[in-house]
Amino acid sequence: MELAKSFDPKDIEARWYPAWENAGYFKAGLDTSKQDNFCILLPPPNVTGTLHMGHGFNQTLMDALTRYHRMKGDN
Repeated sequence: MELAKSFDPKDIEARWYPAWENAGYFKAGLDTSKQDNFCILLPPPNVTGTLHMGHGFNQTLMDALTRYHRMKGDN
């Protein structure tokens, strides 16, 4: 079996994206019945010098925290 040299997500996303939308994976809303709602501030990129690993690391941390709390059921 020969693998492609690079990954092309078009075929996979075409199959799964409608299922993700129907399941409501991209929907968010404020649940006022819960006392605590999770909130994280995502500031815009602030490039004051040469890009380095810290820029990507910071964005990755914020993304991971948001996804983690969403999977826990936090709003």
